[in-house]
Amino acid sequence: MSDMGGIFAMAPKQDPWPLLIVVSLFVCECFSGCAEVDSMTEAVHGEAFVLGCISCKKRGEVSAVTTVDWHFRPQGEENFIHIFHYEHPSANVMDEAFRGRLDWLGTLGEDVQAGAIAVHNISYKDTGTYRCTFNRMLFLAEFRYHVSVLKEVKLGVVETANREMAAVVSEIVMYVLIVLLQLWLIVVVVYCYQKVHNDTDAREARRALKAHKELLDCDGVMLDGAK
Repeated sequence: MSDMGGIFAMAPKQDPWPLLIVVSLFVCECFSGCAEVDSMTEAVHGEAFVLGCISCKKRGEVSAVTTVDWHFRPQGEENFIHIFHYEHPSANVMDEAFRGRLDWLGTLGEDVQAGAIAVHNISYKDTGTYRCTFNRMLFLAEFRYHVSVLKEVKLGVVETANREMAAVVSEIVMYVLIVLLQLWLIVVVVYCYQKVHNDTDAREARRALKAHKELLDCDGVMLDGAK
């Protein structure tokens, strides 16, 4: 079982937005910060892919124990295959076809909220539907209450990564902002230079006027003395 520090080493080389989404899967134990983000649905052949699955617990003060199971139904098939089971502290790969290819990237603890797994060396055979199931036992004051949450991810495998519209738009906006900021900086520099130049000219004009006035006063005194 790998630790969360290996997330970035296993993630495929893609645009930053998918990576940000992956990072958002690793919600902290602070329940107010938990957000149920949908998983990405397109993997690149031969690379690693993170199957995201989050189920936030609504009441943070209630203790719980959670197990997570992943099932896989290949494209064109009818039945699901049990491929992964997590029950703290052990993570077990249940199907031989995924042996050595799955890593747990979810919550490290008994009360699991993020149930993400990494699938390495994606192939076209991995195309299909993945089902993530949370089985959470809540320990209430008088009794125990079982909650089951099921989520599905329909995964497609492509030869090369397709840039999503959000990534394209964000990149365009980024470049536009850079250009606008540079133009704004040029305007500020020109304005500041002009203001300093004008202030300097005004100061020099005042000094010249003062010197001229003092000279006239001195000439007046000398003329009066000559009389």
